[in-house]
Amino acid sequence: MEAIKISLDDYVLSGGGFNGESYDHKTDPSVMLKLYFPGKIRQPLDEMTLARKVYDLGIPTPEPGEYVVTEDGRYGIRFHRILGKKSYSRATGDDPENVDRYATEFAQMCLQLHSTHVDTSSFENVKHRYFRLLEENPFFTASEKDRIGKFIEDTPDEDTAIHGDLQYSNAIFVGDKRYFIDLGDFCYGNHLFDVGMVYLCCCMSGEDFIRETFHMPKSLAIRFWECFAPVYFGPDRSLKDIEEEIRPYAGLKTLIVERDSKCPMPEFRAGLSSIL
Repeated sequence: MEAIKISLDDYVLSGGGFNGESYDHKTDPSVMLKLYFPGKIRQPLDEMTLARKVYDLGIPTPEPGEYVVTEDGRYGIRFHRILGKKSYSRATGDDPENVDRYATEFAQMCLQLHSTHVDTSSFENVKHRYFRLLEENPFFTASEKDRIGKFIEDTPDEDTAIHGDLQYSNAIFVGDKRYFIDLGDFCYGNHLFDVGMVYLCCCMSGEDFIRETFHMPKSLAIRFWECFAPVYFGPDRSLKDIEEEIRPYAGLKTLIVERDSKCPMPEFRAGLSSIL
């Protein structure tokens, strides 16, 4: 894929992150730019390629934009923003009386996603991703890694889609249209690896983090989970049973959090207590 040359004179900086910066177009509010830091060429190309493959699967996600390069040699992706959109976390925080509606719609989106079969030769297996994260983690002992690895290995395989970062802020809607966004960690495998992130974000994260990231108090986030769970897992299962099953998969997200924070995260490790 050949990068399209663009000028940053047409954009204004709007934010930043670990890998790069985001820009808004000065005259066209429907255009935004995700620009990686200098030297990062592979990441935006890989993200674009994956985004196209996911879109072609029929996953409800905004159509991928263009692979671009600036005059100073920085690579990135130009997107067409969905105007008027709202995430399910923001909508819940702004309209808590309708938490049941938002949680139900999000659960229905997740059920559709997790019933989408994929060509397993085209995407990474979620187990392989976790095995790699486990091997690289410096904070677990060898015996702990053995027990976690066995848990991952013993989880039944599935050939269906996984978002990879299934937060309720990564699903948006406008009118009657719904979309998943930020699918850079898309892969395939058992749905429980994905739903673990929903539980982590709603129930295991701290009050301050939930308020800052998801725009609501933790009590409302917990209520979102309590509305989500029976829609996703079925009304005949008790919430206690569901949470006992999902907590270890939420705990596995520790491997991602510790990779990024570079320190142990005991509040998330608690989810692994039944394994360790």
